[in-house]
Amino acid sequence: MTITVEDASAESRYVARADGATAGFAQYIRTPELIAFVHTEVDPSYEGLGVGSALVQASLDEARAAGVRVLAVCPFYAGWIARHPAYADLLYQNRSKVAD
Repeated sequence: MTITVEDASAESRYVARADGATAGFAQYIRTPELIAFVHTEVDPSYEGLGVGSALVQASLDEARAAGVRVLAVCPFYAGWIARHPAYADLLYQNRSKVAD
């Protein structure tokens, strides 16, 4: 099985295809400096076959190449990044402080 991932920017989502069939997607909200991944779904018939991991890795690699930070609102993204610390540097950190 060959998994490909493409950015369907008109739909604000990355789409994974397995041998040409839609297998899953990762919905996002994007600004010029940040991409927030808010929801990921994998078709049940493709669960456990690496579709979700392919979505995350491809989208994070594109974020890195574009120089944007990542906000992992989606629990799948947050968990994947926690298990792959080489991607932790992409995470958005709110460094602003509230005045006393």
